[in-house]
Parts: sequence; structure tokens; C-alpha cells
Amino acid sequence: VALISILICVSSGYQAVIMAPTEILADQHFKTITNFLTTFNYKIEILIGGTKKNDKSVIKDNIKNGNINIIIGTHALIEEDVEFSKLGLVVIDEQHRFGVAHRGKLISKGISPDILIMTATPIPRTLTMTFYGDLDLSLIKELPKNRMPIKTVLRGESKLPEIFQFVNDKNKIGYQTFIVYPLVEESEKIDLKAAEVYYEKLKSTFLKNLKIGLLHGRMNWKEKDETMQKFKNKEFDALVSTTVIEVGLDIPDANIIIINDAERFGLSQLHQLRGRVGR
Repeated sequence: VALISILICVSSGYQAVIMAPTEILADQHFKTITNFLTTFNYKIEILIGGTKKNDKSVIKDNIKNGNINIIIGTHALIEEDVEFSKLGLVVIDEQHRFGVAHRGKLISKGISPDILIMTATPIPRTLTMTFYGDLDLSLIKELPKNRMPIKTVLRGESKLPEIFQFVNDKNKIGYQTFIVYPLVEESEKIDLKAAEVYYEKLKSTFLKNLKIGLLHGRMNWKEKDETMQKFKNKEFDALVSTTVIEVGLDIPDANIIIINDAERFGLSQLHQLRGRVGR
């Protein structure tokens, strides 16, 4: 839907921009859109926090001069020195992750551009904006073809051995698993499970026969990207992670997600996390 809107925009001589909340997701969009548009002659570029300094200034110049038609990025797009030559369409993906001011900043970089904001997790503030603001609401209720229904179950700590046995069994038929923890490392202040600690534990206990990866927000952008690509290419059977995987990632064979200390996550986070599986 976003891409068709973008094509209408750029074929009319304007620039289009997509803002996503994480570098991993922005990169996924960049790769997907570049693949879709290989036969088109549009210049597509990505601008994120992890972009090298020299590259950043070149990209910003090209955006300002109108040499780039489609720009994909993160919050890096709303920095003061990002100027557009002729911004016609602003697409904000996973918009529940951005504040009203963030969205306003990007929109104000154009002269009354068209706006498309997207989310799979509606939250009350957004609904209010839709009802009382100047937005039209479109719902896509159909699931993509061949989606399997997802079972959501609640289990206590004592069931962990059975849960990990399930992960091992399903791995034999090609299923991959996300294992999500609320913290990166252990904290003295709060008694919660931490990804780094359990990554080491699982490697030597329940999941010792599987290949396991680790992903969290403190890793630099290149490490995150490499880890996700390895998971996608099935070099890992399971990925131990924090909520950095929360939005938008598309790993078709990831059919199981285990969310530890689930009470620590908000409702929209749980929705988003559940959306990582059964794709």
C-alpha cells in the first residue's frame, strides 16, 4: 500500500519519505523496496543513525538537491539539517512508536505533503487523532494468504523444560524461535531475566544442540544487521533478544516466540511481538 502511494508521488516529480522506528526495520524496508523497484529508474537512499558521517552529508545534499526520489530512515530524518527539495509524501511506519512532535517535525519539512501513517497496533491516542483530526481511517482486515492462526498460551516457570523441548522438537521440521527477555543484562535493582545471561545458560543447557544468536539494543547497527541476516538465512535456530525485534521484522520460518516476564511489556508491545511469528 505504501509503495503504490510512493510510486504515484515520485512519478509526479515529488520526493517520498518513509520513517520507521528502528534501524533494523528501516534497513529491511530499504532492501525490500530496492528489490521491488529494480526496473524503475528511481534513486532510493537510506538515512539512519548508524550511517557513516561522510555518507550522511552526501545523502543530505542529494535529498536537498532533489537527486534522491525515495528516502527511507529512522529518527535521523527529523534532524534539523535534513532538507527536502520537493517533499510530496510522508509515510510513517509503526507510527505508534513515534510521538506527535516527531511526526509533526517530519511533515513540516514539506509544504503540505500527503501523509500515510501505518500501524498494526492501534492505540487510543492515534484513534482520537483519527476521529477528531484530519485523518481518514482505512482498515486492511484480510490476512496475507496462507497465514496460520497463532496460538497464544500462558505458562509458568515450572513449564520451561517442556517449552524448550517443544522448541527442539519443532526445530527438526525447520521452525525457528524468538526468545525475548525484558533486559539486556542483569540489574541489581530489578529481579528480571536478562538476555545476555540466559543466552549463555541456554547454550549450555536446554538448547545446547541448537545454534543460538543474541540480539539487543546495545549492539551497534552493523552487528544487529548481521545477526538478523544470519537468523533469516537459518544460520541460527533460535534468537535470544530484547524488544529490539518488536517491530516489523519478517522472518518467514520463525513460528515460535517465547516472551519471558511478559508482565513487563505493554499491550502494544505484546501485540507487536506476537506479530513476529506465523508470517
